[in-house]
Amino acid sequence: MGPEVAIIGAGISGLSVAFFLKRAGVRVLLLEAGEDVGGTMRSRRCNGYLVELGPNSALETTPLFQELIAAVGLAGERVYASEAARNRYIFRDGELHPLPLTPLAFLRSRLWSWKGKLRVLAEPFHGRADREESVADFVRRRVGQEFLDYAVNPFVAGIYAGDPERLSVRFAFPRLYALEAQYGGLFLGMLRGARERRRRREAAKIAARLFSFREGMGALPRALAVALGDTVWCATRALCVERIGATFEIAFERDGRRDALRAERVVLATPAYAAAPLVERLAPEAARALERIVYPPVSTVVLGYPESAIGRPLDGFGFLVPEKEQRRILGTIWNSTLFPARAPEGFVTLTTFVGGMRQPELARRPTEELIALVAEELADILRLRGEPDFASVSRWERAIPQYELGYGEILDALDRAEREHAGLYFCANYRGGIAVGDCVKSARETAERILRDRARS
Repeated sequence: MGPEVAIIGAGISGLSVAFFLKRAGVRVLLLEAGEDVGGTMRSRRCNGYLVELGPNSALETTPLFQELIAAVGLAGERVYASEAARNRYIFRDGELHPLPLTPLAFLRSRLWSWKGKLRVLAEPFHGRADREESVADFVRRRVGQEFLDYAVNPFVAGIYAGDPERLSVRFAFPRLYALEAQYGGLFLGMLRGARERRRRREAAKIAARLFSFREGMGALPRALAVALGDTVWCATRALCVERIGATFEIAFERDGRRDALRAERVVLATPAYAAAPLVERLAPEAARALERIVYPPVSTVVLGYPESAIGRPLDGFGFLVPEKEQRRILGTIWNSTLFPARAPEGFVTLTTFVGGMRQPELARRPTEELIALVAEELADILRLRGEPDFASVSRWERAIPQYELGYGEILDALDRAEREHAGLYFCANYRGGIAVGDCVKSARETAERILRDRARS
């Protein structure tokens, strides 16, 4: 008997949809082109160092995490970030400046001039926009250029590896957009929004606890795959999705042979560039929309150093670099400060990101050049001494989907395809948010939609 629901793509989105459906008694089959599950969420241990190929942590913004982690038996493996993780730094004029955590710290901070601070304090006196805005336009209008340059620009690089001049504030940062749309301003919206989140049992990203697992974020997709058992087919590349009567037919390749299966419903949980050719014949408008989504290249460089080589305290999450500083890295996470056992005793692990929309060409540099580039940047910024004890480079030629201006047209095309082809669902990080918590939440919503549709049919 074939599956009721076929899911293509075994990243965190596809795995979570499959898990929620299987737990509800639905027959599922998950097809994954790669040799292993997890997508970008993978971890490995090398010479005593823990290397994260993708996300280094997640924010506990939704109670779904508690539910999911307990259900797959990972509660005892979860680790929360140290108190020092609250400290985050921005590089400016050759120094690392802490992001202020209180109003008094903001007033005392040397990260912005007094003119820039006064411009931020005038935020409540600016009205709503009358057009779609980029993140940069929105921030400039509400809090000024200096705050854009030395807070939002590096923040966008850290999250999206993106360009705030191109990202749509409405779709890339919907909560920020909603503060103005619903409440008329950021300060007033933050106060009122906090009350609403408490009612929904959700945490703001600024207040949510940061967590990972003893052996890294890759533990979650691995545990989900174990729970799903033989309903996960790795090394199985989907080729095409077509409608055959009341069902969908999925052509695929496995063990060097082409075959096909039928399912009542199909969930596309692959990146947009992989989903587009799958639905090219079934839903050509949706395929063209998916092809429009930009993914910049990012290289992740993990370096290990003796603690004695570090010239300043690693007393925080890490640091981000504004574009105006004209450095060759986007930022660095101080892994060993965040979580235990990220490096051998007496050593530290540092994870640095290169490329993105800012400098895509740097992400494509040869491995040895990337290691030397990052080591040189960190030697200057962190006053490191000597050569790294360990180095590892992970490359993502198409890393993170960019929710750019006009993104609403892309989402509308996907909505139309789902209406026109009942039983087809798109669930990936190009829809609903790129964070791990966003993906899990979207997966739960997709599973619930499928269960409702199934009950009506």
